[in-house]
Amino acid sequence: MTTFPYRREPSAAFGTILRPVASVLLSTNTATLEIAMYIDSGADMTVIPFGLGRALGFRQRPVERIVELSGIGGAGVPYAVRRARMRVGDTSLGIRLAWALIEEVPPLLGRIDIFPRFRILFDERRCQVTFTPVRS
Repeated sequence: MTTFPYRREPSAAFGTILRPVASVLLSTNTATLEIAMYIDSGADMTVIPFGLGRALGFRQRPVERIVELSGIGGAGVPYAVRRARMRVGDTSLGIRLAWALIEEVPPLLGRIDIFPRFRILFDERRCQVTFTPVRS
């Protein structure tokens, strides 16, 4: 079981807000980075911005399928699917992620490949989120 405290952040609408954020390790063959990611139960994919993908060693391929993610605002974000290893607490797993080809997206921890591996409890009263590994 791994617990992360919510992070206090400024909000134009609410002054200050507490957001669920997990500190995870993302690894590829060329790099390992510790990343704070917003835990987003509404996101299908885990998403990282362009510069973070470059730091992990991702490169655009000349012939590659580029697709678009769209969120709540409907604006499309071009991305390429990549694979990496993610470590949440003591649990390491292989994941697919959306490497955004723009910088203007926050790192989001989405459902695919991650949520099925954990029981995730958002505890609003304690301002923390707990990841408990589940055995398949």
